[in-house]
Amino acid sequence: MSLPDVFAQAMQDEKWQVFNGAEFTRDEVWEADVVIIGTGAGGGTAAEILSRAGLRVIMIEEGALHTSQDFQLEELAAYTGLYQEGMARTTRDGAIGILQGRTVGGSTTVNWTSSFRTPEPTLEYWAQTFGVKGLSAAELAPWFAAVEQRLSIVEWIAPNRNNEVLLRGCEKLGIPVKAIPRNVKGCWNLGYCGLGCPTNAKQSMLVTSIPEALRRGARLVHRVRAQKLNLSSNGVQELVGVALGPDGNRPTGRTLRVRGKYFVLASGAIGSPSLLLRSEAPDPYRTLGRRTFLHPCAFAFARFAEATDPFHGAPQSVYTDHYQWQHGVSGRMGFKIEAAPLQPLFASVIMRGHGPRHRHRMEQLDHTAGSLALLRDGFHEESQGGAVLIDGQGAPVLDYPITDYVMDAVKRAYIAIGEIYFAAGAEAYFPGHGDARDYKSFQEFRRDVDNFAFETMRMRLGSAHVMGGCGMSEQPRYGVVNSQGRHHQLENLWVWDGSLFPTSVGANPQLSIYGIVSKLVTQFVESV
Repeated sequence: MSLPDVFAQAMQDEKWQVFNGAEFTRDEVWEADVVIIGTGAGGGTAAEILSRAGLRVIMIEEGALHTSQDFQLEELAAYTGLYQEGMARTTRDGAIGILQGRTVGGSTTVNWTSSFRTPEPTLEYWAQTFGVKGLSAAELAPWFAAVEQRLSIVEWIAPNRNNEVLLRGCEKLGIPVKAIPRNVKGCWNLGYCGLGCPTNAKQSMLVTSIPEALRRGARLVHRVRAQKLNLSSNGVQELVGVALGPDGNRPTGRTLRVRGKYFVLASGAIGSPSLLLRSEAPDPYRTLGRRTFLHPCAFAFARFAEATDPFHGAPQSVYTDHYQWQHGVSGRMGFKIEAAPLQPLFASVIMRGHGPRHRHRMEQLDHTAGSLALLRDGFHEESQGGAVLIDGQGAPVLDYPITDYVMDAVKRAYIAIGEIYFAAGAEAYFPGHGDARDYKSFQEFRRDVDNFAFETMRMRLGSAHVMGGCGMSEQPRYGVVNSQGRHHQLENLWVWDGSLFPTSVGANPQLSIYGIVSKLVTQFVESV
């Protein structure tokens, strides 16, 4: 069945101003009221609000424009074409894989649709520790409600079998478990959300805010890498962008200079700090790129007698925060447990192992369930996160030390997920650790896990949530921007993406970005 590509059709019918940097035949100089660098949750939201206010907006995107007709649910093509570094981005030491979108719509185009409001303990911690103002749960509630209505965010009440075994195990143990809100409308329940939605059911920036901004006269240019901001003594004069060829990587030699009254960084918590570092932005207290957080994820798996088909159906629909705040906000690291969808290529990487054992696990994929523990980093003195650095070619690198404090949480997560899966009736359990084998009982695993070597590279860790690096604080000594996202030293520069967050969120961050950025951009519009 062939579905209409609503973005491509409207781009043609409504004469949207969309430009492909790979097709530039000369150097270009453009002007706008507002230059937005990045088109993900922050950039897309900002573009819609600013365009509605009548401001001339230009959106700059390093990745290519891919729309529903391009989403063929083929893992290799999607990972290489829609993700940063072909889905091969890692921390500096290679210990944590990092999944970030690199396409129009950013990570909202390829995420798994889970949408949580920022937990109240997180917001309270930001206010108390970093002096963040105006972002209490009560102050954000109407903004979250508006976004939830705009993006059709409601709880998903039909868990697939992969989520159902997580639900069943929690219920058997008396562990509180809830449904996950998802930003979908008319979802076909295909399960391959991470490869782009071919039915336009996912209410990403690609099908909501970016089209609305284009209808109101905004311009979008893709396949242009934001290379540098040319700065004056107290502000940004222009953006210098490098056009990329059809492969999306090699520069063509053409440049795009964009001049504006205001500049918005929305390139994500690696892209935004790295652009400021390349631009030699003021950093008197060495806060830029520091305190970058990941929600490191530990993966674990179980086999069941019944088929689980973990590659089919809504990727994530139930969760438990039972282990999230057990030790208070700043005690031992807490974690949220969610299901992990297991498309074959993705599963082959995160399940760890090699040889006959790994082959056997992959052969049993349709009877396997996967979960992840999303570790809440940034709330303890031994959890300072990482630092965004620039290599010799100007490319970003994230140095993220994995401390004993993090390892303790990984071990506790393996134990918690194992207990849940065996309560759900698992025949075998194996966490994503190089020392793990297939365990037939929880007692057998519990005895063995104490002998695991909890060392870097001995386990498969990943992250799809990069936060911080341009953190908020009313005091320049502790943050790059203030509580409105305005840069402390550069008067016409705002940061409106996940790099704002002073810590990790403790939940999938897309709704946090949508709601907080909506509030901050609206305040900006009212002030200019």
